[in-house]
Amino acid sequence: MIEDQAFMGRALELAALALGRTSPNPVVGSVITQGGRIVGEGYHQKAGTPHAEVHALRQAGEAARGGTLYVTLEPCNHHGRTPPCTEAIIAAGVTRVVAAVPDPNPQVAGTGFARLREAGIEVEVGVMADAATAINQSFFTWVTRKRPWVLLKWAMTADGKIAAASGDSRWVSGAAARGKVHEWRQRLDAILVGIGTVLADDPQLTVRLSERADSNDGPVEAAGKASLRRNPLRVIVDSAARTPVTAKVLSPEAKTIIAVTEAAPGERVSALEQAGASVLSCPADVAGRVDLTYLLNRLACDGVTSLLVEGGACVHGAFLDANLADQVAVFLAPKIVGGEGAPSPVGGTGAALMAGARPLQKCAMTPVGDDWLLEGVLQEVRPCLPES
Repeated sequence: MIEDQAFMGRALELAALALGRTSPNPVVGSVITQGGRIVGEGYHQKAGTPHAEVHALRQAGEAARGGTLYVTLEPCNHHGRTPPCTEAIIAAGVTRVVAAVPDPNPQVAGTGFARLREAGIEVEVGVMADAATAINQSFFTWVTRKRPWVLLKWAMTADGKIAAASGDSRWVSGAAARGKVHEWRQRLDAILVGIGTVLADDPQLTVRLSERADSNDGPVEAAGKASLRRNPLRVIVDSAARTPVTAKVLSPEAKTIIAVTEAAPGERVSALEQAGASVLSCPADVAGRVDLTYLLNRLACDGVTSLLVEGGACVHGAFLDANLADQVAVFLAPKIVGGEGAPSPVGGTGAALMAGARPLQKCAMTPVGDDWLLEGVLQEVRPCLPES
């Protein structure tokens, strides 16, 4: 129904307000309608706080009775830090629930829908499922693959270079593209670079932008933008603990994890810990570098559901070779730098033949200032919709 899509679209807008703030929980929005008009709406704002359905039910009050509840993810049916949403929906007298996708969390996984149907509530699943799947890729990946969702990002010239032959890279892309990257940093849980980037660029890896409420924002949107600014966890892949203790990535604005191998010199590890870093000792891969699969599993155990990788060719190649990248974002600058020694964005083993190249799915190309942004999906987790 067109009406169902419109109300689910509003629920997805609400869910998006919390991007970057609910981890390790998903972002969820909910709308309650009565007679074709919205009587209540809300979204999950932070882990441990009321879920989207509860906010919407509280706003609707008695108007929820006999109404339809739209929600972007299957309602929970278990006691966690908050009570089951299914029981709140039943108690409010809602007669129809429209959900976008099931929750793959084993604690939910269809039990929410089953409980609602058991109570006599009509349940429909699958409205705007693609959009709901896209907005929660980090949560779905974290639950099903036990690692964060990984976005590889780089900026390159029209001839495929990420820096000049001298190593100078300021700036490949323009201010608008760099602003977009800061938006991603704000919304994703962690950012990762390699030791090469730290030594060459001495980056801060913090967020440098501000979100202000727009004059067209409603009260829910305005509240969602309040206190939105946050810095991601910084992760440095540094096998031999070579990060200087004076590096900007050790500034107090955000937490920093230095991932080293077990062969890293003890005195360097101690110096980094004294400088404020958390040092994570990881097994080495066959090349003697940090085992990325182990690192990502450890990050997932700490509740990191999304990871922005802003490395150089070595780091990007390692993630692709290990099949640990889920999506890529490439800023294409309309300029040519040339030079045989100018670096390209991806190293690693790569494909021996063009037929073995990794295809990008669901590609989109959009202008960002003077540059172009190419986005593509390498792999995607899709919750199984129930058979109709």
